[in-house]
Amino acid sequence: MRHKHPISVVTGAAGFLGSHLTDLLLARGHRVIGIDNFITGTVANLAHLAGNPRFRFIEQDVTEFLFLDGPVNYVWHFASPASPVDYLNFPIQTLKVGSLGTHKALGLAMEKKARFLLASTSEIYGDPLVHPQTEEYWGHVNTIGPRGCYDEAKRFAEALTMAYHREHGVETRIVRIFNTYGPRMRMHDGRVVPAFIGQALKHKPITVFGRGTQTRSFCYVSDLIEGIYRLMMSRYALPVNIGNPTEMTMVQFAEAIIRATRSRSRMVFKPLPQDDPKQRRPDITKARKVLKWQPEVTLTQGLRATINYFRKKG
Repeated sequence: MRHKHPISVVTGAAGFLGSHLTDLLLARGHRVIGIDNFITGTVANLAHLAGNPRFRFIEQDVTEFLFLDGPVNYVWHFASPASPVDYLNFPIQTLKVGSLGTHKALGLAMEKKARFLLASTSEIYGDPLVHPQTEEYWGHVNTIGPRGCYDEAKRFAEALTMAYHREHGVETRIVRIFNTYGPRMRMHDGRVVPAFIGQALKHKPITVFGRGTQTRSFCYVSDLIEGIYRLMMSRYALPVNIGNPTEMTMVQFAEAIIRATRSRSRMVFKPLPQDDPKQRRPDITKARKVLKWQPEVTLTQGLRATINYFRKKG
């Protein structure tokens, strides 16, 4: 599928990841049709594309029928609330975009004979009993807990994607995204990177849940988007983890942010939220082998760019 100016549809184009993906696609010669209903995305993430002749934006909820004239080569399905604050505020919309939205996006791909990529998540592994998590691990998820609306929406979306692949022969790709950070994250979206940076820049206490021994691994956004692009352009149809395997505790991460911001903040400890995963680290053997991909941006470099973005936002 080589086209001079391939046409890509990006759902969730005004979101953190969707907007960075849109930028990469435009830089690589794609024409991009972005779709978003601004439930969690923001116009500011796309403002720099105003007047770009290769970018077109449609304000629409993707759970409604997607009608587009003309050819489409790639469909990138990124629409979904993706932070705990969002999916706890919008549990039904989260379930609908994972189910109905994925159904509409797959329908568009099938109609246009386009290749489809689902932005899935490491959350499908739940609070994992296997460490690090390989793509073969089936997960440990509380279907009826507060996070179930997001975890199950994405698990259903993966099942639906594979059903379209097997039943209708749609070319599909599934990426399981691990913790990602970078410019354009929202300060109050409940994720640890903007929360810690926001507190550190104001010299306020940094809120660490539990004893801070739970681990995460943080991938800089440009690394993640490059890995996702390579996956779409590959011939691999099963899920692939994309993330940074460098694991650190929340206490270590808070210390890194305090250093990077030269903050006077101290840590305060609060009870752990329900079903919060105790450890999270991707096994990226598959991405290394199949996509020749691995993260390049160090935590120091990535935090510098992210902190600068939040400083400017004030």
